[in-house]
Amino acid sequence: MTLPALTLLAATLGQPPAAPAPAAGPQTFPLWPGKAPHAVGESAADKPALLSFPAPADTANGAAVVVCPGGGYGMHVMTYEGAEVAAYFNSLGVHAFVLKYRIVQKDRPGPLHPAPLLDAQRAVRFVRSEAAAFKIDPARVGVAGFSAGGHLASTAGTHFDDGDKDAKDPINRQGCRPDFLVLGYPVITMEKGVTSEGTLTRLLGKDADPKLVEDYSNEKRVTAKTPPTFIFHTSEDAVVSPENAVRFYLALKAAKVPAELHLYEKGRHGVGITPRGVSPGTDAWKLRLAEWLTDRGLVGKK
Repeated sequence: MTLPALTLLAATLGQPPAAPAPAAGPQTFPLWPGKAPHAVGESAADKPALLSFPAPADTANGAAVVVCPGGGYGMHVMTYEGAEVAAYFNSLGVHAFVLKYRIVQKDRPGPLHPAPLLDAQRAVRFVRSEAAAFKIDPARVGVAGFSAGGHLASTAGTHFDDGDKDAKDPINRQGCRPDFLVLGYPVITMEKGVTSEGTLTRLLGKDADPKLVEDYSNEKRVTAKTPPTFIFHTSEDAVVSPENAVRFYLALKAAKVPAELHLYEKGRHGVGITPRGVSPGTDAWKLRLAEWLTDRGLVGKK
C-alpha cells in the first residue's frame, strides 16, 4: 500500500493554526470488498469509504483517528468537520482518516440502521489491520465525531467487539473498540425532547422500535470498557441540546471512565475546527483537546 506525500500546515501545541489547511489529494480506500452489508443499491451513497490524511513524516507520532463528519445522517460536512479536522490532527502528528459512512440520500433511503455503525466499526478494523503500512500504533486508534457524527462516534465507543480471530477476512479479525473518543456537540441520546429529531428519523425511522431507541441512546450503553472521552459543546446550541453531552459525561463518570467535558457559553451549532464567528474562548476547545491527548500519552511520542 502506497501512502501519498502530503503538504500540511504544522502547528505547535500552544498556538494551533487559526484555519488548518486540509491536505491535498487524500487517498481513498473502499471499506468493503464488493457490496457493503445492508446496502440497498449500487449508488455512491451505499459505498462507504475512508479518506486518508497522513501526518507529516517528521512529526508523525503513531496515533490515528477516524473522523466522522456531521450532517444529521443526511449529508457529510466534509470541510470544517472533515478535511479541516484531519489537518488539525495532522498538526498534532496524528494520522487522520475521514469516514464517508452511509447516509440517507434519494438513492439510499432510510432508515439507515445498522449501516453507519457497521461502517464505523469496519473503519477502525481497517486502520488497525493496515497499521504497519500506515506506520501507526494499533493501540492508539481513536474515533472523533461532530453532531450526528458525534452520535456515530459515541455509538462506536459503546457498541464494539474484539473481532473474529477465525474470520477469513483479515480485517474482521481486528477488534473495533476505539482507544479514545473525541465528541464535538454530539447527538448522544435518541430520546425525544433531547435528541435531534432528524437524526433519529434518518437513523431509526419515523416510528422507531423502542428497543432500538434504547440501544442507540448511548449514554445508556456506557460501561467501564468505554474509551476515554473528550467532549465539547456550547450552551447556545439550538440544534443539538447540550444535555446530550452532559448525559454522556455523567454516564462516563459513573462508570469511572476518564473523561473531560468543556461546555462553553458562546457558539452556535456546528462551530467545527476553525473559528466561524465564535468567541476566542470557544475556539480554544482544540487547545484543550491537544492538551488532553498529550496528557493521556496519545500524542507526543513515536
